[in-house]
Amino acid sequence: MDSLRAEADALEAEIKALRRACVELPAPGEDTSPVRQSFQDIYQSDSEGWESLKDLRSHLGHVESELQFLSSLTGISIRNYSKKMEDLTSTEMTEKNIKKVLQRHRLSGSCHMITFQLEFQILEIQNKENLSSVITDLSIIMEPTEYSELSEFVSRTEERRDLFMFFRSLHFFVEWCEYRKRTFKHFKEKYPETVHLAKGASSSYMGIRSHSRPEFELVIVWRIQIDEEGKVLPRLDLLTKAPLSALELDKNRVIETAPLSFRTLLGVLGIEATLESLIKSLCTEEQVPTQ
Repeated sequence: MDSLRAEADALEAEIKALRRACVELPAPGEDTSPVRQSFQDIYQSDSEGWESLKDLRSHLGHVESELQFLSSLTGISIRNYSKKMEDLTSTEMTEKNIKKVLQRHRLSGSCHMITFQLEFQILEIQNKENLSSVITDLSIIMEPTEYSELSEFVSRTEERRDLFMFFRSLHFFVEWCEYRKRTFKHFKEKYPETVHLAKGASSSYMGIRSHSRPEFELVIVWRIQIDEEGKVLPRLDLLTKAPLSALELDKNRVIETAPLSFRTLLGVLGIEATLESLIKSLCTEEQVPTQ
């Protein structure tokens, strides 16, 4: 009798277990294997990682295209860059929830034909309310050094620690240098016997000399200046070279007042038209310009 009771209890327990199993059965198509479920979790996690990597690559591609656009627009290209950070937060600052970090930056690049190296430090101080940053040191090395106008500009920029002024002024300075070079080259090709460039198209001055009157010469000195605020402006001056006999015969002081008249003409005609008129007035009767 007891054995029958024990067997009945065992069967009843098995029935209850089967009922619980039926109630807890997974939905159709759901995997009941813990190992397989873990594999699916890992696969899903990896898939999310792959999607993030694709997004990262897409973002990097977008940033690179923007950098290429800015480089073509400004002419400034950054080749190497490094950054180091130093935590200067003291114990007392930490207690006051103040964080102090010194960033050291180094970069090198170029703007058309001019290369530069920059080293600068940025001090960041952050508290509960705001974040402040200031450039505490700036050092600039530029090549080539043949542009004397850049020497004073670099010294002022280092003194002011103004990175924005440096890149902005450098861009416009190079643009004016390229324009001067193209202009001198144009007139040399158009009037090869009359226009003289002692240092080639990259020269800062251009000589205009008549073949029939070599003792008389006009010299255009074209400087590119950067003022105290970093504004880039061209400055053109006219120098005259004439024999003493010609000066004595110049009763109307045309040669003496030529530099002032040249400046007035620049304001009316502009640079290229003024240079063209000077060349033609001096020697068009003896030379037909090259087409």
